[in-house]
Amino acid sequence: MQNYRIPQGSSFVSGYVSARQQKEVRARCTDAEWQVRVDLAACYRLADMFGFSDVIWNHITAKIPGTEAFLINRFGFRYDEVTASNLVTIDLDSNVIDAGSATSEVDVNRTGFVIHSAVHAARPELCCVMHSHSAAGMAVSVLKDGLVPMTIDAMAFYERVAYHDFEGLSTDTAERERLADNLGDRKAMILRNHGLLTCGETVGEAFMKMYYLERACQVQMQVLASGQAAALPAPGVCERAAQQSLEFPHGKFEWPALVRMVEEVAPDYLT
Repeated sequence: MQNYRIPQGSSFVSGYVSARQQKEVRARCTDAEWQVRVDLAACYRLADMFGFSDVIWNHITAKIPGTEAFLINRFGFRYDEVTASNLVTIDLDSNVIDAGSATSEVDVNRTGFVIHSAVHAARPELCCVMHSHSAAGMAVSVLKDGLVPMTIDAMAFYERVAYHDFEGLSTDTAERERLADNLGDRKAMILRNHGLLTCGETVGEAFMKMYYLERACQVQMQVLASGQAAALPAPGVCERAAQQSLEFPHGKFEWPALVRMVEEVAPDYLT
């Protein structure tokens, strides 16, 4: 079972949002946008609890309903500092539309913009895009065969995970077209020599796809480290399992339970 870290109270300073700032941001938002902000802030906190964060690096984004703009974390903030109000709104050209509760100039990570804008532009039906540099995810990204369908978690991604070759740090907007082409119509991608990417029509779907993809990578590396031969199901069985997993859409059942956990251990995500 995946372990998660429970934050010991609200310890941050730079991410503090006053009641006045929170109200000002809330007043600028439609109900639909505010709900996306709340879900995305919860996703950042969950990613931190479950070990998907990387100090100030990596990113999770969510599209604002009815627009092409999307929300992203302020560069320099840890995942446990992200709140509904301090998320930044940017467009597909990296222009800051709304700095959230910031009282000073806001910076957005360049690689976060490049990777996430590629998906949001190419797949307008998707709400959320999540990227991680987990140890297990990076390890599997190096393997020639990539993700192997050896566990029930991996079966959901059987013939359904895309791959994108490493081109260096993703700072060149020209890479966006190749990222989008490689992702195609799938919702999970392994960035070679880099990490993992998942996306979903809801924030909950993107998070749970990352949860199961990450766990599949962890177990695969543990099996490889054992040095023993792996017993792999036949392709037909793998495909059947992948089809069966569609009966339990990622995030549909898990997300409400996860939000309750965030509300209990990190209620400041709502500010």
